[in-house]
Amino acid sequence: MALCSVFGVVINQILFFEGLNLSTPVNASIIMTVTPILILIFSYFILKEEIIGVKIFGIMVGGAGALMIVLSAGAGDFRSNTLLGNFMILMNACSWALYLVLVKSLMGKYDSLTIMKWIFFFGFIMITPFSFSITASSSFAKLPFYIWMSILFVVFINTSLAYYLINYSLKTVSPNINGIYIYLQPLVASLVAIIFRNDTFTVIDLTAAVLIMAGVYLVTRQRKLR
Repeated sequence: MALCSVFGVVINQILFFEGLNLSTPVNASIIMTVTPILILIFSYFILKEEIIGVKIFGIMVGGAGALMIVLSAGAGDFRSNTLLGNFMILMNACSWALYLVLVKSLMGKYDSLTIMKWIFFFGFIMITPFSFSITASSSFAKLPFYIWMSILFVVFINTSLAYYLINYSLKTVSPNINGIYIYLQPLVASLVAIIFRNDTFTVIDLTAAVLIMAGVYLVTRQRKLR
């Protein structure tokens, strides 16, 4: 659990936020599309899961759809000024992929809440030396109410609930199936933007949605198709 905490919390969170600070949101979204591929590779070497053509094709189809949505928001910036940030985000993707594969072996022994409790406990201990000085020097009293609400949403919904559901899903599905749903993130983000009238539904969105759904279907149905 301590090892899972290193990859799933410490390295994952630090490298993502520091990398995003030195890169761009578009770059981060593009780089994160390699996560299902990394999960496939780690699953092959660690869990001895077979790599089959349908699974690879599904990941490629879903990835193409995710990239369509990401690139429609703007071109990536992969010049030298974002090199370090891009590398950090890539290492973040590797760390998260490895976490999903490693934590899978724990799901048969412990329930999701127990795993999450210990992973966050170890994560808190290991990440404190990196964040204590920043936290101590922050002026929390000056934060407006909506920032506090945003922080609570990130902590309890985007982090706690998300980790719990991800861990719980690994009781019944493989890390590969879990990972392919990462491609739904840009699609859901686009739909939320459309709902709140910050964006419009385009042919690109429709095409991307079809590709992502097709990719998810191919990967999740791979046992019946092979």
